Amino acid sequence: MLRLPPRSRDGTVEYVRFMDSDSLPALELAFPGPERDSGVAAILAGTKTALTGLLQIHEHAAEPVPEPGQCFSVLDSAGQPAAVIELTEVRVVPISEVDDEYARAEGRGYADASEWRKAHEKFFRSEGIAKFLGAPPAIDDGTLVVTERFRLVKADDSAGH
Repeated sequence: MLRLPPRSRDGTVEYVRFMDSDSLPALELAFPGPERDSGVAAILAGTKTALTGLLQIHEHAAEPVPEPGQCFSVLDSAGQPAAVIELTEVRVVPISEVDDEYARAEGRGYADASEWRKAHEKFFRSEGIAKFLGAPPAIDDGTLVVTERFRLVKADDSAGH
């Protein structure tokens, strides 16, 4: 799964939005639908312990790269809190440096980094990302990605997960 700019209720894109002034920042994986739902399920099952974003998305949204120790409320496709995660490691690396172990930590069933990269390049070049950035991003071995490892702090059972 990928950390991407979520859509607000009016359809515009925003990178991180706050649920309210006393809450954690929200994290929405990919776009609403099956991809997000399977990512949330993998977090809750403990099989997903990493996520990746394109540095260009952070820069375009004028959002800082997250830091270890930050916590986020992971939202499901209905916009409901599903889990709280804490970042344990954050690195900005060329996409070519993502290894097999990290690819497997994404919890999507990738056999290796090559499979991980193909899926991420496809997503990074998707219509939703191109619309947010104003054009499809150019991706090569030197393209910088933000790799984030996390731990599940708690599941939010109130949303029916």
